[in-house]
Amino acid sequence: MTSAPAQNPAGATPSPPVIPLSSADERTWAMLAHLSVIANLFTGLLGPVAALVIYLVYRERSRYVAYHAMQSFVFQLIWWVGGGALIAAAWTVSGILSAVLIGLLCMPFACALSLIPLGAVVYGIIGGIQCSNGRDFKYWLVGGWVRGTLTG
Repeated sequence: MTSAPAQNPAGATPSPPVIPLSSADERTWAMLAHLSVIANLFTGLLGPVAALVIYLVYRERSRYVAYHAMQSFVFQLIWWVGGGALIAAAWTVSGILSAVLIGLLCMPFACALSLIPLGAVVYGIIGGIQCSNGRDFKYWLVGGWVRGTLTG
């Protein structure tokens, strides 16, 4: 006679045990979370999505990976999406005002703002390299906030 598998009193089947990541795997996934910013160069906005997926998949298995993935996600939202909106607004205002001399004077400012996403890519690559080498990396202004949010 076979018996049915044991269930908890609520009737739900127990969840599988959480297997922690090795140190090398933690460094690899943290690095990939930071390097997901490169995906923005080819896809437009899939970098934050990739960082968020890494966070959701590994948040229970590694606090290190969760921290770096969420940090990368927030950083990319601010600098890639927010920067893109700022750039679009600057070029729109410059374009509208170019009918007058003021718009032509705004063009260098709009060109300088257009470099924001490239700076974000470089900063993300630096974060990926640091995590790959086993060092903790914290984005300026973003890292402390994310760490405080994740630790409660």
